Amino acid sequence: MASGPKMMEPIYLIENKNAQFSVSQKALHILKKISQPVVVVAIVGLYHTGKSYLMNRLAGQNNGFPLGSTVQSKSKGIWMLCVPHPSKSGPILFLLDTEGLRDVKKGDSKNDSWIFALAVLLSSTLVYNSMNTISNDALEKLHYVTELTELIRANSSPKTDGVRDSIEFVSFFPDFIWTVWNFTLELKLNGDPITEDEYLENALKLIKGSNPNVIKSNVPKECIRHFFPKRKCFVFDRPVNDKELLDHIDEVSESQLERGFSRRLPTYIFTHARTKILREGVKVTGKRLGTLVVTYVDAINSGDIPCLENAVTTLAHLENSVAMQKAADHYGEQMTQRLSLPTNTLQELLEVHTACERETIVVFTKQSFKDENLDFQKKLLEIIKNKKEGFLQQNEEASAKYCQTKLDLIAKTLQESISAGSFSVPGGHKLYKEAMERLQCDYFHVPRNGVKVKNKGSMGSLQNRVQGVS
Repeated sequence: MASGPKMMEPIYLIENKNAQFSVSQKALHILKKISQPVVVVAIVGLYHTGKSYLMNRLAGQNNGFPLGSTVQSKSKGIWMLCVPHPSKSGPILFLLDTEGLRDVKKGDSKNDSWIFALAVLLSSTLVYNSMNTISNDALEKLHYVTELTELIRANSSPKTDGVRDSIEFVSFFPDFIWTVWNFTLELKLNGDPITEDEYLENALKLIKGSNPNVIKSNVPKECIRHFFPKRKCFVFDRPVNDKELLDHIDEVSESQLERGFSRRLPTYIFTHARTKILREGVKVTGKRLGTLVVTYVDAINSGDIPCLENAVTTLAHLENSVAMQKAADHYGEQMTQRLSLPTNTLQELLEVHTACERETIVVFTKQSFKDENLDFQKKLLEIIKNKKEGFLQQNEEASAKYCQTKLDLIAKTLQESISAGSFSVPGGHKLYKEAMERLQCDYFHVPRNGVKVKNKGSMGSLQNRVQGVS
């Protein structure tokens, strides 16, 4: 069932150099070509916790995302890998591997906060990876989640407070998965077996009390519970017990892994990870994802706070501009195909215009979104009006040219009759008038004379043209 483009190897989506983020033009070029909806899975966590290895497992390969097997963290920024979705036709699977958090060589802790915020903003499923157990220490290291209300805004209004924003976050924040490596404890609570999910929920239970330390330890728990109502947990033992194999994990075959290691995570994600959706149900395509990345990174680099409403507005402006132009082109193409100028009557042209205008609005509506005040549709109608005026002008010019050609032919016919002496006989004037009437009748019955044909009673006008030629 797999479908869609497949990248051979990961590339930078967002590169991090000297605490300044830049979006890869190569990545944007790839994204612009993808019109299908995307399922975006991002992984975050401390450096050297196996993030890149898990992402490679999701990609169905041992290597791809660079692994940091030494003390130097490999991923600087956010890496992107696009693969066909293994179990769904339609959406494309995007995997985002982020640089390790708390790398001592970075020096700027704000950098980690922005990486975490970008992973949240871009993904539909966020995987947080850690080691050993979900302890208070592990929760404290996930303090980035407590900073999200300071790093992300849902609305552009300066009057919007953090409480309202935090409520709206839930509608567009990703699903949350906590993976724990090197987990050696028994999954039991008070002597009774528990599931991995129950283990996570128990770890997120708030501690009662007003002690400052208790309050402090509850903050990340409250944020996770509030921001990520859909949560899942996976615990893994070591993929291999052999230290030498562990040091070269990217070369280890499937058969050498501990039974079932990390297969449950891909199976769950391939089945349950949802398409990335913005507010009001707008599905994110590869092209739209590229626009969002640029918008968020530009905001961060300029010192602003990424705002979902502004990002959606930017997205809507770009797409509606394109949709408006495509719709306008459609109108022009259809009018040209359906009209044979000059038309017999003005009404004939107006009927074709009405039909094409109706179709054009449908074309625009299908490709646009969030044109709430119909601003772009109004602009489109103005463009259509101007194009219609152009067709009316062309129709008049075509009719005038056609009529002139026919009148010239009439004049030539009469001139030949006059030169041949056809009317220089007794009763010639009567014969001349009869000939004029016949020619005028023939002229008015020629099909597609158009809107510039003279009124049927304008015998004098036709006679003047003939006399002028003769």
